[in-house]
Amino acid sequence: MKVAERYAKVLGEFEREMPVVDTELNFANPYQLLVAVILSAQCTDKRVNEYTPEFFRAFPTPQALAEAEVPEVYEYIKSISYPNNKAKALVGMARKLVQDFDGEVPEDMDSLISLPGVGRKTANVIRAVVFGRAAMAVDTHVFRVSERLGLTTGSKNPLTTEKALMKHIPEALVPKAHHWLILHGRYVCKARKPECDKCFLAPYCRKHERDIAARKRAALKAAAASTSEKE
Repeated sequence: MKVAERYAKVLGEFEREMPVVDTELNFANPYQLLVAVILSAQCTDKRVNEYTPEFFRAFPTPQALAEAEVPEVYEYIKSISYPNNKAKALVGMARKLVQDFDGEVPEDMDSLISLPGVGRKTANVIRAVVFGRAAMAVDTHVFRVSERLGLTTGSKNPLTTEKALMKHIPEALVPKAHHWLILHGRYVCKARKPECDKCFLAPYCRKHERDIAARKRAALKAAAASTSEKE
């Protein structure tokens, strides 16, 4: 299957199966989403959602967070992965947000990644979810699923994956596609035990094609060995 055809099939199936998608992080404004995305690094959205309500009661605005000290913030997130680093990043992010952007979350990439704790992936989440921009955030799920499906081939890093996806996915679908790939990787195309038998994308998946071919080769080899033994 050619790359363009594979993209068309995969995107079409996603649109049919998941017409309405959004982030699973709970938030009420851009500041809250930015905090939640920073906290979600190497942590599940479900776990982050358990702690952000209390966090936002304590630090309802960037200004409130900017005035806090790192040990104080740590106490609210100590059960989330890498709390020391994240507490420092959150306080630094809030202080720069207040100092350089009047407490408003910026929209452009350069401004976003100038904030402590904000890398390209986080910036693209904000640009896509908050501002509706055609931005593809590549996390471990997007990276893995894209390669398995055959949307990318031999990607070296998230930026390579991002560029490949942006090249082939229509701009209007990019925000949705970001969520499609993440959710598919989270619940179906899992890292260790992908649920291929339940996957609606199996007919268009390169990994599935290769697995079938490998099983056929193994079956032929076993049959040939059995015939040889009988002779």
